[in-house]
Amino acid sequence: MKDFVLLSFNNLRRRKLRSWLTMIGIFIGIAAVVALISLGQGLQNAIEQQFEQFGSDRIIVQERGLQGPPGSGTSLSTKLSDKDLKVVKDIKGIEGAAGILIKTGKVEKGDDIAFVFIYGLPQNKDEKEIVNFFDVERGRDLRENDGDKAVVGVRYSEGKVFSKPLDIGDRLNIEGKDFKIIGELERIGNPFDDSAIIIDKEVMKSLFNIDDEISAIHVKVENVEEIDSIKEEIEDDLRKSRNEDEGKETFQVMTSEQLLQTFTSIFGIVQAVLVGIAAISLLVGGVGVMNTMYTSVLERTKEIGTMKAVGAKNSDILMIFLIESGLLGLVGGIIGVAIGLGLSKGAEYIASVQLGTNLLRASTDPIIIIGALAFSFVIGSLSGILPAYQASRLNPVDALRYE
Repeated sequence: MKDFVLLSFNNLRRRKLRSWLTMIGIFIGIAAVVALISLGQGLQNAIEQQFEQFGSDRIIVQERGLQGPPGSGTSLSTKLSDKDLKVVKDIKGIEGAAGILIKTGKVEKGDDIAFVFIYGLPQNKDEKEIVNFFDVERGRDLRENDGDKAVVGVRYSEGKVFSKPLDIGDRLNIEGKDFKIIGELERIGNPFDDSAIIIDKEVMKSLFNIDDEISAIHVKVENVEEIDSIKEEIEDDLRKSRNEDEGKETFQVMTSEQLLQTFTSIFGIVQAVLVGIAAISLLVGGVGVMNTMYTSVLERTKEIGTMKAVGAKNSDILMIFLIESGLLGLVGGIIGVAIGLGLSKGAEYIASVQLGTNLLRASTDPIIIIGALAFSFVIGSLSGILPAYQASRLNPVDALRYE
């Protein structure tokens, strides 16, 4: 076997240019697959970490079928209200519930204008603990009676929202009202949340002329093991309160676990499609290997006849050509893995430095690397089966006479 491998390797080395051209399809496909899977797995891990921080004891109630950003473009009849919040709070087994407001608002600083997410969060002690999913890194959090104060995302101090960086103590104008910045949130990892502004919920109602509206209701249950039954009870009570039939609800109730499963399912489909597109390059690479091996059989017909004349068996010839095609796939796979890891790490760096997000990370799982190398070797070997079989079936006399 060692002699077969050395002979195959020397044959490939003699035809350097053709070998490189043959491997292009293999390593482009492997590079794309490795980069996509690495970034996809890293993104999924980051999202799962955020859901773990959010807590497994949470339930979210929101409008069904939102079009675009939360709080935009839906009819009044579908909106959640304070009445819905009261219904939810009265359900047994709930530790607490709180309603939040989310709108896209116009924010100005001098001549600069930006449209960002505005979060209206309750500031009374009981409800604030339920929706306290933002951590303040600098300055302080909002308190009751902080009517003209705001906490902003990290992109404001980095100068990525307005032309000049803003700091604690600076003022900005939100929908025509001046607010003083008293705190800065820790980096969340995506440009939307890192550009968001948090103000008092009641102040936000007057700012946007909101009478009775809630964008989402966050619920914390007392016992995580009862979360599914509590979810069903919330659905039943809200249907009765809103006079809606089952299956035709204008709201949806989801546990944090369901939200994560929904994301994972959708993301898995997207990732599979992308990997499928990249796999087309592998198919092209396999055809290239087959073509090269067929050409190699024709070029080395006399050599095959000589080997058979001195005692080489059909199985020996078959093994030599199979190993040769497998090596083409494996070397292409090694190059592809290296390029793929480089691309994924480069994308992670660009996302972190240029976009300011830590959600796009490269997860270099050894299983991905081993699987990619094994797959590329198998592609190469399978592509070489027919040419290898053709070579092994050559008649030694005809092969020696071949011109």
